[in-house]
Amino acid sequence: MDMVKGLGILALVAAVVAASQGCAQVGVAGSTLASVNFTVDGIAYRTFNAPVDQVRRATLSTFKRLDLELKSDEATDDGCRELVGGTGDRLVHVELDKLTARTTRMRITAKHGWMFRDRATAGELIVQTERALDDMPAVTQRAK
Repeated sequence: MDMVKGLGILALVAAVVAASQGCAQVGVAGSTLASVNFTVDGIAYRTFNAPVDQVRRATLSTFKRLDLELKSDEATDDGCRELVGGTGDRLVHVELDKLTARTTRMRITAKHGWMFRDRATAGELIVQTERALDDMPAVTQRAK
């Protein structure tokens, strides 16, 4: 009986460790939400193979399509972009970090009210931005 109890405790510890990892992928059948990563505190993020200006345009297009009011769109001192949008009781913070000339990391925090984070909205914004990027013409590399 003690061995069964010990195995049960071991399984519980393994489940807690697996559930508390730094980030997790969430997949929904038939959706590209599987390509969205989340931190433990609800920030959605993804790296795109596109320049920061192109991801910014796709993000603005997504805001417009989803009827999110753009509240600010500013460049930061380190060359990144910060966009803030919202509607009703939702506020969305988007950070676009230029990793390379053709690679951009997007981080989205969607807040519901003053305390709760809305992972579903943040994830959907990344999925819709990816679709907007797919609709844009590809960037061509210049010959040197």
